[in-house]
Amino acid sequence: MTLLLLTAGLAMALLAGVLLSFSDFVMRGLAEAPGNAGAAGMVGLNRTVYRSVFMVLFIGFLPGAAVLVLLSVLLIEGPALILVLAGALVFYLGVFAVTGFGNVPMNKRLGRMSSRADQTAVYWPHYVRRWTRLNHVRTLAATLTAMAWLIAANTL
Repeated sequence: MTLLLLTAGLAMALLAGVLLSFSDFVMRGLAEAPGNAGAAGMVGLNRTVYRSVFMVLFIGFLPGAAVLVLLSVLLIEGPALILVLAGALVFYLGVFAVTGFGNVPMNKRLGRMSSRADQTAVYWPHYVRRWTRLNHVRTLAATLTAMAWLIAANTL
């Protein structure tokens, strides 16, 4: 169980690192691009993410976190169990739900309007601000999940 929690915690830390890069510099760089170049770049990123290792990690944590919870309920107790449960809850709410109900709908809207330069120019500044704020939440949630699982592994 310790090895499983260490592996899950480190993989979640990788996911948090990718999210952090968007919060730290990717979105600012895209926002500074001239005209609609930043929006076009984001549309391209949104299309390519589905064929990436990031997506394997992201989607893999849906059943992975559930398996961690199930195994933890069966095999461990005390603070480690609470940490595993809390980490999974934070992942599902702060990373997955925020993505599904916040970032993804915005990505789809941006993609639909990408052929209309006038609409994109109006939407893009709002998109950057809101998408980045939501991404800060995802980054924090993934970091907290990684920390919870790594600390749980160290308490076993």
